[in-house]
Amino acid sequence: MTQTTPRQPAPALHVVQVTVNGEPRDAAVPARTLLSDFLRDTLGLTGTHVGCGHGTCGACTVLLDGVAVRSCLLFAVQTDGCSITTIEGISPDGTLTPVQQAFQDNHGMQCGFCTPGFVCSLTALLAEDPAPTDQRLTETLDGHLCRCTGYQNIVKAARQAAGREALS
Repeated sequence: MTQTTPRQPAPALHVVQVTVNGEPRDAAVPARTLLSDFLRDTLGLTGTHVGCGHGTCGACTVLLDGVAVRSCLLFAVQTDGCSITTIEGISPDGTLTPVQQAFQDNHGMQCGFCTPGFVCSLTALLAEDPAPTDQRLTETLDGHLCRCTGYQNIVKAARQAAGREALS
């Protein structure tokens, strides 16, 4: 006699309706789908990177209703009705924003894996506080991991974007 394994029921799907980078988007996803997976796998927005999966590296940072959040810590269903901006939507017309230009000017990236998270976090900070102190800049950069740059050029880029330092 052959033993059969009981079939697992398919997970229930939930419709998520969001505005992503200015465009209304909706999809049916399982309740436990992470926002990072929803953006990358369901919507094809692969600029949101997943490094640690625990919210500590900052690579998955996106803007949720203008606030920088770690997309690996949120379920997609939690964002239903919200507006999400990913790195692909930071500059919809294709020109570099002041934050992106500062990263380019100061060589604030090497491999670029962490860069989208840094750019999203700094963009949110500067929208809230156009002239942040060095302490606020440091607090915003804290919690973002970069294995390539040593952070000095990222700090220079952040200061330039905030109008705190001229190009060196």
